[in-house]
Amino acid sequence: MTGDAQTPRPTSTSASPTTDASTSTDASTSAGASTSAGATGAATGGREPSAVDALADAFFATSCRLDPIAATSMGATGFDALMTDWSPEGHAARAQAARDTLAALDALEAGGGALDATDVVTVAAMRERLGVGLELADAHEDLAELNNIASPAQSARDAFDLMPTGTADDWDVVARRLRALPAALEGYAVSLRLAADRGRVAAARQVAEVAAQSDVLADAPRSFFTQLAARAAATPGVPESLAREVAEAGEGARAAYERLAETLRSELAPQAPEADAVGRDRYAVWSRFFLGAAVDLDETYAWGVAELEAIIAEQDALSARIAGDGADLPRAMAVLQADEARQLQGTDALQRWMQEVSDAAVDALDGTHFTIPAPLRALECRIAPTQTGGIYYTSPSDDFSRPGRMWWSVPEGVTTFHPWRERTTVYHEGVPGHHLQIGRAVAERSLNAWRRMQCWVSGHGEGWALYAESLMAEMGFLDDPADRLGLLESRRMRAARVVFDIGTHLDLPVPARWGGGRWDTATGWAFLRDNLAMEEPTVRFEHLRYLGWPGQAPSYAIGARIWRGLRDEHAARAQAAGRPVAVRAFHDDALALGALPLDVLRTALTPA
Repeated sequence: MTGDAQTPRPTSTSASPTTDASTSTDASTSAGASTSAGATGAATGGREPSAVDALADAFFATSCRLDPIAATSMGATGFDALMTDWSPEGHAARAQAARDTLAALDALEAGGGALDATDVVTVAAMRERLGVGLELADAHEDLAELNNIASPAQSARDAFDLMPTGTADDWDVVARRLRALPAALEGYAVSLRLAADRGRVAAARQVAEVAAQSDVLADAPRSFFTQLAARAAATPGVPESLAREVAEAGEGARAAYERLAETLRSELAPQAPEADAVGRDRYAVWSRFFLGAAVDLDETYAWGVAELEAIIAEQDALSARIAGDGADLPRAMAVLQADEARQLQGTDALQRWMQEVSDAAVDALDGTHFTIPAPLRALECRIAPTQTGGIYYTSPSDDFSRPGRMWWSVPEGVTTFHPWRERTTVYHEGVPGHHLQIGRAVAERSLNAWRRMQCWVSGHGEGWALYAESLMAEMGFLDDPADRLGLLESRRMRAARVVFDIGTHLDLPVPARWGGGRWDTATGWAFLRDNLAMEEPTVRFEHLRYLGWPGQAPSYAIGARIWRGLRDEHAARAQAAGRPVAVRAFHDDALALGALPLDVLRTALTPA
C-alpha cells in the first residue's frame, strides 16, 4: 500500500483558498472567535509589520471567518464550533473578499510607499493566488466542486479529525459544529443546483462516487457520526446530557448526508456528463492553480512519458539485484513481500515504526543538512480514524500546541505492513518533507499570517515533499535495495499520473508502449493498474481522483521537477561566481519564504 500526501492547506477553487474546499457563516457568533484568527502577524523576527502585512493579515482573518473549516485545518483558533457556508452566498462572500483585497493592493502600490523584499513577494503571491482563484470562481468551478477526495462532501466530515476531544469543553465545540453541518450541506446542494443551471456539473462517475460515500456516512451502524457519539459518551468527564447532545447532533449530521446522497442521485446525476475529460482550456487554469506556474502541457506530457520509461528501466535493473538475474519487478516484489523480516504485524507496530523512522530523520538532519527549529522536532505519527488507505500530514497550530501529525489511514482488514515500501513516504510526510516545510513556514514570525498559515500551492508543497524523497536517497538514507525499490515505486506512481492526467484531460495520444490510440476509460484503467503498485480498490479510487481533480496529481512530479531546476540554477550561479555550492543554504532560504506559487518562488530566489 503506497500512500499519498494529503496536506492541510488550501486546495479548493475558493477565491479565499481553503483546506480541501471550503468557506463559512457568521464566525463572529462563535464563543471565543478571534478577529485575528488566533494567529500573529509579522511582529517579530527582526522586521516590523508593513501595510502589506496588515492587509495580508486582515485577509487571513476574513478567510477564517468566512471559512472556519479551513481555519481549523490551518490551526487558527476560535472557529472550531462553526461550519463553512458552501451556499452561493458563501462563495460570493469569499470571492468579494478576494476582489476587495486585490483592490486594496492596487491602492497601496498606487500610493507609492516603499515595499521591502518581503512585501514584494507577498504582493506577487497574493495577486497570483487570489487571481487564479477568482478565474475559477468566475467560471463557476467553485459552485460545482464535487469529486471523490477534495470537495465539501469530504471536508465537512474530515474537519472533525483535527478537533480536540479530550474534555467536556472540547465535546461541546464538536456538538456545535455538528449542529451546523446540515445547513452547510444544504447550502452545498443549492450551489450544485445553481452550477448545473449554468452548465457546470461534475462527471457522472464523481456524482455516483460521492453519493456512495454519503451513503456510508448516512448508514447508522457504521456512520462516522454514530461512532463519534460513542466516543463522546466514553470520554471521562463528559456529562450524560452533553453526550446525548453530541448523539442528537450527530444524528442530524448523519441524516444530512442521507439527504445529500438523494439529491446527488435524483437531481445531479441526470444532468451529469458521461465524459470525464475537462478539455485543454479548463485544464490549463486548474494546472496553474495547483502549480502557481504556467507550464507547457504538451512538453510536460512528453517529459512524463520519458520519466516513466527511465524509472521502469531502473526498476528492472534493481529487480535483478534483489531476486537474481532474469527476475522481473513482480518477482522482486514477491520476494520482498514474503520476507518476514521486512514485515510489521498490526497497527501498533506500524505506528511505532513510523515514529522511530521520523524521529531518526529529525536527529540525523537537524544542524547538518537542514535547520530544524525546536518546535518542529516534535512530530506525532498516528493511525487515522478513517480507512481509506491514504497517508497524510496535518499542520501544527499557530502556537504549536497542536503539533504536526502524520496519519496513516489503514484499510479495514489490513494487518500486515511492508516498511520497505513506505520509508520514503515517511520522509515525504515528515522530515525533510511536509513537516519541515509547513512547520518552518508557521514558525517564520517575520512573515505575515497569510504567508505563514494560509498560502498553499500544491506544486510547491507536494513538489517539495517529492523532492525531499529524492534528497534522502541522495544522502544515503535509502541505500538498501528494498528501500530504493520503494522510492522508485513512489516515483513511478507520480510520473504515471503526469501521463494519465494530462493525456486524458487533453485527449493526447497514448504512448505506443501502453497501447497507442487515444485515452479512454479502458486504456486509462489498464495503464494505472500496470503502473500503480496498489490493491485494486485503491487503484480505482486513484483513477476516479485523477478524473475528478484535474491538474492536482501531476503537481507532485512537476513541482519536484521545478524544485530540482531551482537547485540546479542556484548551483550554477555559485559555480559561475567561484563559490562553493551551499545546498543547505539554498534549502534554508527557500523554506524561510513559506509556500509560494512556483513562479513567484523562482523570482524570489533569483538575484536581481
